[in-house]
Amino acid sequence: MSTPNCSNPGSLPFLLTGIPGLEGLHVWISIPFCLTYLVTLLGNGLVLLTVRLDKGLHEPMFYFIAMLAAIDLIFSTAVVPKMLGVFWWDSREISFEACFTQMFFIHTFTAVESGVLLAMSLDRYVAICNPLRYSSILTGSRAAQMGLLCLARGAGVMTPLMCLLTSLSYCRARVIPHSYCEHMAVVELACGDPTATDLYSLTVATLLVGMDSVFITFSYAMILRSVMRLPSQEARLKALRTCGSHVSIILIFYIGGLLSMYLQMFSSSLAPHVQVLVADLYLTVPPMLNPLIYGMKVKQVQEGISRLLVGLRGSQAAEDR
Repeated sequence: MSTPNCSNPGSLPFLLTGIPGLEGLHVWISIPFCLTYLVTLLGNGLVLLTVRLDKGLHEPMFYFIAMLAAIDLIFSTAVVPKMLGVFWWDSREISFEACFTQMFFIHTFTAVESGVLLAMSLDRYVAICNPLRYSSILTGSRAAQMGLLCLARGAGVMTPLMCLLTSLSYCRARVIPHSYCEHMAVVELACGDPTATDLYSLTVATLLVGMDSVFITFSYAMILRSVMRLPSQEARLKALRTCGSHVSIILIFYIGGLLSMYLQMFSSSLAPHVQVLVADLYLTVPPMLNPLIYGMKVKQVQEGISRLLVGLRGSQAAEDR
């Protein structure tokens, strides 16, 4: 039996296929992804600018929303431009370094977003269950520290994973049947034994995303318990409305992530193009929906964006005169 033809890890690029079996439709498929990316840039950029300029939004809750917007911008930009390059210009080649850099950003900011969602659930827990102490427990500086902690945690646990992945040798047939450097598809190209990498990635996913989701569920169980004890139905509905947008984003993030992961794990029962399209949609749709959800459901953000747009329109009118 011949051994796999392997090479030095840094000597050859990888090749992305885009959507397997639908290469002739890449240009048409690219249209919704391009529009989604533009909405992501506009929506999240507008949220960041609004929170930055509107002093009425300089509170922990809105700082966390701004963090989420920044994560979505970085996350999308790490994936979509290269994806569109594959669709538009058949720019399939991606260097070894660029491939693992993209993977690092995807994994790191997935972990960071999970941490920020946990921080947001703690924010809502304190605001509803202990409102009199909210301003003393959660300050702007503490929100910033929590955000930095989420970033450090994500980068800290993903750096060893990237070291494990890049230490493997990869076979010369370096074709990745995806539109980006998808983790499982890349590991399948390894010549060596990826057991240590698989074990580490599974442990990280369980401890980070798994424990975050458990704590978020517990926070909202306590919130629901406190809300049900409020004296009037109007007060209960008002308290629940403040959590509606956050719960929507949590469900999109975790349910979408689980769906995408299980489809990658049990890909043999699905057509390749369906598997890849689901993975692409998970990376592109939630970052677009997050600012839309907050813009529609969080009254203060909606009003802040309106004030910003009115101010920009007034400045433009003054310049035209």
